[in-house]
Amino acid sequence: MSGLDPEEILNSSLETLYDYQPITLASTGSVFTYNLKKSKDFAINVTLYTPDTDASNWSLHASSIWASSQYLVDYIDDLHLESHIAAISQEKVRLLELGAGAGLPGIVIAKSLPDSVLVTVSDYPDENIIQTLSENIEINRVSSNCCAKAYAWGTDSGELLLAQPSNQIPRLFDVVIAADTLWNSDLHTVFIDSLKRTLRKASGSRVHIVAGLHTGRYTLQSFLDAVSQSGFDIESVEERDRSGSRRREWDISRAEQEDEKERRKWLLWIVLKWSVFSFA
Repeated sequence: MSGLDPEEILNSSLETLYDYQPITLASTGSVFTYNLKKSKDFAINVTLYTPDTDASNWSLHASSIWASSQYLVDYIDDLHLESHIAAISQEKVRLLELGAGAGLPGIVIAKSLPDSVLVTVSDYPDENIIQTLSENIEINRVSSNCCAKAYAWGTDSGELLLAQPSNQIPRLFDVVIAADTLWNSDLHTVFIDSLKRTLRKASGSRVHIVAGLHTGRYTLQSFLDAVSQSGFDIESVEERDRSGSRRREWDISRAEQEDEKERRKWLLWIVLKWSVFSFA
């Protein structure tokens, strides 16, 4: 236990004593390592520093690595990136991570597909967050196809496009991902606006959002209602047991039947695409 930070000790104790699944995996300034086994003889190893924020930005909750971000990369195949690569054969797939924090999903993807995907990891314009993101990119040697960019939701996305390599023609993103970005319903409108500003207007473009049910079912339903009225179709919305053993349809009525312990065991995986009416 001596090598763990206080948050890791607390999470471990809660899980051991009460079967409470942790919703965060690392705290401010700690080092987090992740291993993605691609085959019997090959694995992707990533080391990340967890960012701090200015005191005025503590409400962002960016100083942790969320369990949902690890789940996203555990099930990276569900992003169907190989299909995007095949469909865009003449150039690299553009992928954006919103609310990246330490950048776990984006950096793992960049390291897994260095010749096929250009990744931009973004978060709020907080100097400490962006500096840590940039350092994590350098530490993991993915700067050739991954960059960090400050971006406030709901603002002009031009700076995100300029972050792409100079030898590539700037364009919008084929895939947008986000982990645990729905907890504050007051930010749903600007978050959806950011999706509209950044996702390429193409039938194959997709948004993947993973959110822990600790967010609250009513908050998640509020987002689903809002996004379905904003030019997007909900391609799928699926509840997933964090252990990977069970999947089930989204059901708002379970809010009356589950406690905090049960909610921590589940995540919601949302896939969005442009509505056919958005191309009119």
